[in-house]
Amino acid sequence: MNYRRLGNSGLKVSAISLGAWTTYGGSVQDKGVIRDIVDKALAGGVNFFDNADVYERGKGEEFLSEILNDSGVPRHHLVLSTKVFWPMSDDVNDRGLSRKHILESIEMSLERMGSDYVDIYFAHRYDPETPVEETVEAFSDVVRSGLAHYWGTSEWTGAQIAEAHTYAKQNGLVAPVTEQPHYSMLYRERVEKEILPVTEKKGIGLVVFSPLAMGMLTGKYDDGVPEDSRFGKNEGFGKRFLTDENVRRVGALKGVADELGATRSQLALAWVLRQPGVSSVITGATKVSQMEDNLGAADLELTSEHLEKIDGIMNS
Repeated sequence: MNYRRLGNSGLKVSAISLGAWTTYGGSVQDKGVIRDIVDKALAGGVNFFDNADVYERGKGEEFLSEILNDSGVPRHHLVLSTKVFWPMSDDVNDRGLSRKHILESIEMSLERMGSDYVDIYFAHRYDPETPVEETVEAFSDVVRSGLAHYWGTSEWTGAQIAEAHTYAKQNGLVAPVTEQPHYSMLYRERVEKEILPVTEKKGIGLVVFSPLAMGMLTGKYDDGVPEDSRFGKNEGFGKRFLTDENVRRVGALKGVADELGATRSQLALAWVLRQPGVSSVITGATKVSQMEDNLGAADLELTSEHLEKIDGIMNS
């Protein structure tokens, strides 16, 4: 496993990480299966595990944390994250990035996770109804109180990230050190044109979600949609990526992967990790074999020739 600094901070995260989104407590209820996947991740050197309060209304935090707490790995060897923003009930204040919601939500997340702190606390989206000053001050207080070691943003625009970072630095507050955006071969323009120019300048590291385009880049949809696949269970996900054009492109990527002795999943993850501004790729796994496959991307290096071939395929 390779470990990368989270932006300009001193924290190091595994290049390949594991997230709970749509899986643990959701599509995967069997704790034995989750334990096997987590054990494989830990054995492969994964130290970063990503979560959010809204993942299955807290079950994601509960399920994954229970397994990690029972793993025997010392807490200080792990980098755990969670997030706040989306509604957790019908209550008018149980949502957003108000000071009230942030400070109350971190306490509830920690209780579900069975931990005294998280390493990274994310603002899961930007809140247009709360002044950014209030949000930055609240996250800064969470960090300085010891309930989190760092904080970051997720799916914020470049301008929003810059505004929060600048306000923190100008007012002696704790600034965000990471952004969690959607980024893959099939969804790259926003990150490369809008986000990276800001985050690299300010020393903010990216931890990327959906690097496999919800499974599209693995090749599992070459011959249609399996019933037990993510696209099979959620038609909305499929509509985003499952096109004849993408099926053709993903099929063509097999030739490049074969040249490297790699799978298309590994190729797609290594492609994201080629960016120096990316600290980690957050993968999902419902099977041990998927986790094992993902781990194989950590040491895969792409030459300029491979990158040119990939760009040619994706732009065709």
